[in-house]
Amino acid sequence: MLAVADLPALLPAWTFGFLLVVCRIGAAVMALPAFGEAEVPVTVKAGIALSFSAVVWPIVSPGLPPPPVDAARAVLLVVTECLVGLWLGGLARMVVLVLPLAAQFIGFLLGLSSAVLFDPAFGATGTALSRLLGLGAIVLLFATGLHALPLAALVGSYGVIPPGAPFPAEAAADAAVRMAAATFGLAFQLSGPFVLAGIVFQLALGVMSRIVPQMQVYFVAMPVQIIGGLALMALLAGSMLAAWVEGARALFSSMPGL
Repeated sequence: MLAVADLPALLPAWTFGFLLVVCRIGAAVMALPAFGEAEVPVTVKAGIALSFSAVVWPIVSPGLPPPPVDAARAVLLVVTECLVGLWLGGLARMVVLVLPLAAQFIGFLLGLSSAVLFDPAFGATGTALSRLLGLGAIVLLFATGLHALPLAALVGSYGVIPPGAPFPAEAAADAAVRMAAATFGLAFQLSGPFVLAGIVFQLALGVMSRIVPQMQVYFVAMPVQIIGGLALMALLAGSMLAAWVEGARALFSSMPGL
């Protein structure tokens, strides 16, 4: 049983251990989907990070290193934990960017590339469709319970990369490249029907311009392209979102710690 007289000796170790947990979880929360969105106030993010750290700290505290005597070693431990958190949060963030990226492809094919607005997910302007599906991805995360998988991976990462271990830069880079390739592939798969429809439509326009040279192709094609694309989007939206949920579940499950 813990005696009150032992508390002064244990407080430095507890404080440093909790700091390491906050560094990993806080850095991850800044990048995690849903929790790290630009629209979420910084104070709310800090509250989420501290609350989750308070839950995780008793579980992982036996494996936390003691406070080092050397200040440089302490700084190295803190920086390493921040890097691990940012790496895990970045992997999860790539999965959610699949829908906005697919919507960017679709927006260009539908002729909606001129209707742009600022997209915090990309840090630049994007199509209105991309922003809509980006917000829809966050809603789907909570509706399907997928938001719990990155959090579970974050807790499980303490078994894969224990605090005090060096940051696995080579393995981290390999995992990031694999995740980026998988997300780009999934985004192109989701936009595949629109790519095919766009190719067929452009070929049909080329044939029509040859048959009827007097036809103003631009003024005829643009309304048909937008209306037809939106109709196809309405027809395939449910299937596209369901495919993304299954793909996101598989990608989240491949994260380190799960």
